[in-house]
Amino acid sequence: MSSTEELSALFTKLGLEDVKIKEILKNKKTSSSLESVLAEATETIEYPLEKSKRLLLHQLAVSSKGEEIPKRVLLTDAILKGDIKTSVQLDEGFKYIKAKGDDSTVEELNKAAGVGIVVTEDQVKAEVLKYIEANKEEITTKRYQAFPGVMAGVRNIPELKWANAASFKPIIDAEFLNLLGPKDERDVIKKEKKAKKPAANAAAANKKKSDEPENVRSMFTEGFLGDLHKVGENPQAFPELMVEHLKAVNNKVHTRFPPEPNGFLHIGHSKAILVNFGYAKHCDGVCYLRYDDTNPEAEEDIYFKSILKMVKWLGFVPWKITYSSDYFDELYALAEKLINCGKGYVCKCTSEEIRRGRGIKEDGTPGGERHACKHRDLPAEENLAEFRKMRDGAYKPGEAILRMKQDLTSPSPQMWDLIAYRVLDAPHPRTGDKWKIYPTYDFTHCLVDSFENITHSLCTTEFYLSRESYEWLCDTLHVYRPAQREYGRLNITGTVLSKRKIAKLVNEKYVRGWDDPRLFTLEAIKRRGVPPGAILNFINTLGVTTSTTNIQVVRFESSIRKFLEESVPRLMLVLDPIEVEIENVDEDFEEILEIPYKPGNDKFGTRKVPFVKRIFIDRSDFSEDETDKEFFRLTPSQPVGLLKVPFNISFKSLEKDADGKITKIVVHYDKDVVKKPKTFIQWVPNSAKHNSPVKISETRVYNQLFNSENPSAHPDGYLADINPNSEEVFKNSIVEPAFDEVVKKSPWNVTENKSEFDVKETEETAGKEIVRFQALRVGYFALDKDTSDDKIVLNRIVSLKESVGK
Repeated sequence: MSSTEELSALFTKLGLEDVKIKEILKNKKTSSSLESVLAEATETIEYPLEKSKRLLLHQLAVSSKGEEIPKRVLLTDAILKGDIKTSVQLDEGFKYIKAKGDDSTVEELNKAAGVGIVVTEDQVKAEVLKYIEANKEEITTKRYQAFPGVMAGVRNIPELKWANAASFKPIIDAEFLNLLGPKDERDVIKKEKKAKKPAANAAAANKKKSDEPENVRSMFTEGFLGDLHKVGENPQAFPELMVEHLKAVNNKVHTRFPPEPNGFLHIGHSKAILVNFGYAKHCDGVCYLRYDDTNPEAEEDIYFKSILKMVKWLGFVPWKITYSSDYFDELYALAEKLINCGKGYVCKCTSEEIRRGRGIKEDGTPGGERHACKHRDLPAEENLAEFRKMRDGAYKPGEAILRMKQDLTSPSPQMWDLIAYRVLDAPHPRTGDKWKIYPTYDFTHCLVDSFENITHSLCTTEFYLSRESYEWLCDTLHVYRPAQREYGRLNITGTVLSKRKIAKLVNEKYVRGWDDPRLFTLEAIKRRGVPPGAILNFINTLGVTTSTTNIQVVRFESSIRKFLEESVPRLMLVLDPIEVEIENVDEDFEEILEIPYKPGNDKFGTRKVPFVKRIFIDRSDFSEDETDKEFFRLTPSQPVGLLKVPFNISFKSLEKDADGKITKIVVHYDKDVVKKPKTFIQWVPNSAKHNSPVKISETRVYNQLFNSENPSAHPDGYLADINPNSEEVFKNSIVEPAFDEVVKKSPWNVTENKSEFDVKETEETAGKEIVRFQALRVGYFALDKDTSDDKIVLNRIVSLKESVGK
């Protein structure tokens, strides 16, 4: 068995996190088995191994318990080839191998482990529906308390033995919601507090209380972030550097959010903001906002401002705002140091020559023979002179670059002599014409992290391979080495997040601009009216892992809907109004109805709505077709209820214009008839006395911008996948007069802080979209920035419930 250091290096190469490696090394049987599992593989292992495969290999090692298992290699190879994908398959396969030993065959193993058996999501859903229907009585009685039992029952359905168990919960969640509706007070289990034994004295009680803080579960206490190292635990090639580092940080977490100011942030960046700022805040540390402004050709002031605005909108205040350009002098000095220590050289090869030297074939694939650049071994003095000529403008862009002399024999492309500096003929927004050369991300990022004493350099897994070059450069230049750790990024399906693709949508007028509410830039999400707290709570429910999180738009919208349900008042709004006159009341008829802004929550208060002779209802709430048995609203033969009005109205007559369009409906107020209607509809009073209705210049109802889950996969390009009905604009909408009070009171901060993810919007961060409300039976709406003193423009944030079409 190898030494602890050798095993640690092997497991790190495999892709395991430091915490996991420590756990494995504590168990000699497991670590020995994992080493032998990797050694016996006949399939090629491409390091780092994807998470699902390395977890299965670890499970195989745990099951082996340090024993030599004959023919175990069949399992190892099946995992590496992707034939065995789940823990259940591995368990069954392991049982087979243990029983058969040397008589094991690939064919029999595949049969025992269910290899090749595909259970579709539709099949899973059908079995779940069947199980829920069979246990419907118990579920409706126990409600959400029945969930664990249902989950266990579904797992034991024979037809689902080989299904992806991760698909069970979302399907069961959706079916419970359909059957039971949202959770309410019936689903809250109140645990009786056990009587505490009296402490020996008050001092002891206080000490115990302070020593044992309440363990609140969140994304910062579990998963990727919960497993992060403590300040000072990140390894150093030169331990003496840690002493100075700890003095500088005073034992506090230091993180940074380092966006490039070359575009607008999108939904994926909200996770990065929460991970970096939120983790620092959770640990009572600090977080920098650091603009990675090393490419002046792409940077614009509008992006700098927008990035800061979005960070503040999400509720965070940077400890310090810095720029990579703040350190250009220090970076240049370290570049010269790199050259002087023989680890940097000026290369004048073409880009094609560099690609060939790195073993990139003509078709763009790796695997060719790698060879050193012809300039690689020039004397340091000559390289230094050439680098200074670059600095002084002797070379044009592309004629010379500074490269790091790394390890061309390494399997990692991040060690194939990366570029450290390049010539750019562009002034910098902050340093002007001072520099003709600019450092690259690979040179800048780790060194600025070091300058700023970052304790946790948190980035997405696309930078996993960069960790090796990150640490190499810090160690080569003998500077403090921060700990880079990688988590999975957040993607939303059904849209595009690429700056290039969004720019095409904007430039070709498919959308209103970069903040069009149908896009998923943060500016667009903010304009649409989504509260920042809804985004943070959504990300918290997802948690942080090393796997990329691909979320359907409908799931994101469901989370927004749940947040709004608890935090905004309700009003009656009519999108397409038609006047209704009540024939059997006087002209001055008036009943003042007191209606709560949010039933069941007294903190929202009430408003007074006048019920008068003339009101408006939505055109879609009346039908002349009396034969449609699925239409439950007003028809010539069917009365309908008005929300919060004591009695129904029934049809009497109607008026039409020359084009046959209904202009007015006359009804009877059935005040002497007590009969429950099939449904209730919203309405708005027509009363000059009460300044009603409030007219809306434009009500913009948004649907998905694209038709499919993956627009980029469309054979004719993503533009061919655009939904022609992604925006519907109503020009004559009206809302009840209490709308004015909703505007004055917004945002309605009537809920208490429930978690560290609540955001209290302020005048500094808020725009007009903080005016939000639920339009009964229609959706959630917010003011658009186009609203002015003489016109009101509304955006629909989300519908009241997910549509069948989605």
